[in-house]
Amino acid sequence: MAIDTTETTSASPTAHSPLGTRLSTRDKLVLFVLCAAQFMVALDFSVLNVALPVLGKDLGMSQSALQWAVTAFALPSGGFLLLFGRIGDLYGRRRLFLTGLALFGTASLLATFAWDPASFLTGRALQGLGAAAIVPTGMSLLTTTFPEGPARDRALGISGTLLSLGFTVGMVAGGVLTDVLSWRSTMGLLSVFALIVLPLAPGLLPESRTPDRPRLDVPGAVTVTGGLLALIYALSTAAERGFGGADVIVTLAAGVFLLAAFVYVESRAHAPLVSLPMLRRRTVAWGNLGGLVTFSMMSTVVFALTLYLQETLGLSAFETGLVFGVQGVMSAVAGVYAPKVIGRFGARRTLVGSLAGQGLFVAGLVLLNAHAWSVWLATAAVSLASMCHLGAIISYGLTVTSGVPDEEQGLATGLVTSTQQVGITIGIPLLGVLATTSSDLLAGVHTVLALDAVIVLAAAVLVATGLGRDRSRPVEAEALGLR
Repeated sequence: MAIDTTETTSASPTAHSPLGTRLSTRDKLVLFVLCAAQFMVALDFSVLNVALPVLGKDLGMSQSALQWAVTAFALPSGGFLLLFGRIGDLYGRRRLFLTGLALFGTASLLATFAWDPASFLTGRALQGLGAAAIVPTGMSLLTTTFPEGPARDRALGISGTLLSLGFTVGMVAGGVLTDVLSWRSTMGLLSVFALIVLPLAPGLLPESRTPDRPRLDVPGAVTVTGGLLALIYALSTAAERGFGGADVIVTLAAGVFLLAAFVYVESRAHAPLVSLPMLRRRTVAWGNLGGLVTFSMMSTVVFALTLYLQETLGLSAFETGLVFGVQGVMSAVAGVYAPKVIGRFGARRTLVGSLAGQGLFVAGLVLLNAHAWSVWLATAAVSLASMCHLGAIISYGLTVTSGVPDEEQGLATGLVTSTQQVGITIGIPLLGVLATTSSDLLAGVHTVLALDAVIVLAAAVLVATGLGRDRSRPVEAEALGLR
């Protein structure tokens, strides 16, 4: 999804604003609408996690089927991200943003009042489809509404902080709402967010699209969307039933074939969804690998720990939410100090070190057992791993966009967003379900966490090798727009 730096906008709220860091009242309202929508999507990625065991019992879903409550949302949100981002570029980002909000709110109501697993999973899938429209268009509207410089840096900093905060608030709120009301209230909360944001957006957001209106890369859109959907479905189904099923073999082969076809199509497209020359840059390729791993593996850890804390240790949803609340507080602390670390050591070194730290602390979680004291180990290890995770998130985004010409910054930013969404999508289907399908849940959790740690540590080595020695001087945190 390309975010062009040259845009056509109507009634841009910052068209008359100075390029300083002070935002007008209208600017603040625009920022509120865009950040609230992004916060809502981040909330959806986590608010249901601690409610999964209760939800499964209420709707009659087996433990092995619980991962579909997450995957049903993540699959379309990751699979359609590039396609919807490009459609917004060509035909109007505000229009697609509003459509995504309306769909998300309606789908949240369906999930709230679901009467069986099928209706619930349908609601979750439609939520994911709405999120696939909201995320790329919301980010594009932010970068095209606020001019490059201090104003945009401040807007992006606020947006990034709220995205991280949304995930944490979701874990805590999910536990509180599930205990006090029911799991259905977690989905109801999302519909309330949509109802607040949707009426405000039309009058505040400018329409924005690329000025030249190139043709949509239909072959690229079809192959990448179909490939991601097929691959994620195959991995999810295989983790539950094994790789021997005909549907698994067919969809896995189809996914690999379609993604290979996507690479071929993009190499010849005049207006590709993804620029292959951009992906050949070392910083872009290896930086995105680091981002993909840190997102996918951390989502797996949260999923596995949620099951462990409630099913093995017998914690309530509220108590589980408190564990992840500590994780959120430590992540917020990391958010304060990460820019200083990057300013001193550089984004590349920070990325490698953060990945290594995340892997080591996740490895410590393998020591968890069925004794009550393990809750303290779980809290400490996941909190420290999350601090490293946040450092990796910030530094991988800076690594990917470093050294990229101004006219290609939008494309680099689009790749960062895509990596984030795909990473969140594939983590649980790839590893998380090994816990739900194991005859011994604790043994399954140990397997998931061990593999998770190995993958993150291996990624740290690969990224360090691929990026090579960073000879550039670290920049000050203020220059990064992170303070």
